[in-house]
Amino acid sequence: MRILLARHGETEWNTEGRYQGQGFDIPLSTIGRSQAQALASRLAGFEFTRVVSSPLLRARQTAEIVLGDRSIPLALDPDLMEIAHGDWEGCLDSEVKERDEARRSAWRETPHLVTLPGGESLEQVMARAWSALCRACHGLQSDETLFMVSHDGVNRVLLCRILGLGLARVWAFRQAPVCLNLLEGPDPEHLSLVRLNDASHLTPLFGEAVHRRV
Repeated sequence: MRILLARHGETEWNTEGRYQGQGFDIPLSTIGRSQAQALASRLAGFEFTRVVSSPLLRARQTAEIVLGDRSIPLALDPDLMEIAHGDWEGCLDSEVKERDEARRSAWRETPHLVTLPGGESLEQVMARAWSALCRACHGLQSDETLFMVSHDGVNRVLLCRILGLGLARVWAFRQAPVCLNLLEGPDPEHLSLVRLNDASHLTPLFGEAVHRRV
């Protein structure tokens, strides 16, 4: 089976540098919708067997734009929602740095050891996101394709597991807006990464798609 794992397009809060998490259901910005349209054009010739998305607006709208007029239903799985940032949600990164500097530094340097205040740890996100991936893959045949739209943090923990990386390495690669990660294999436990953070529908080769982590 093939899995096209995408990140959602940009929101106004991404542009501002605000932590979004789960508590605020922020839609795609005008730029984010344009990014999703670019991804839709990139995937126009693909036939999807199954399409699954996080229910949060920024992911769901991205999936809907890519899905277009295909007759495949869009399934929403809450276990694909972004990591809960808890007390940080709605705050600018500069505000978090001012009031919770030690934890913010640890989140960047030793993220696998941090539980966000009032939120989740990466291990918690991994547990639910991996279950969601397994459900989405269930029953897919070798020649079938899953298109999945999720979030920066969720994509990162899934990719860490697939690559055999510890969660300490969760910031070791990038996930640009509407990037694609292409995975192939017989089942979730035996996936190979074919493409990582492919955003060539937005930028030229080696170009830098704007990446905002929160």
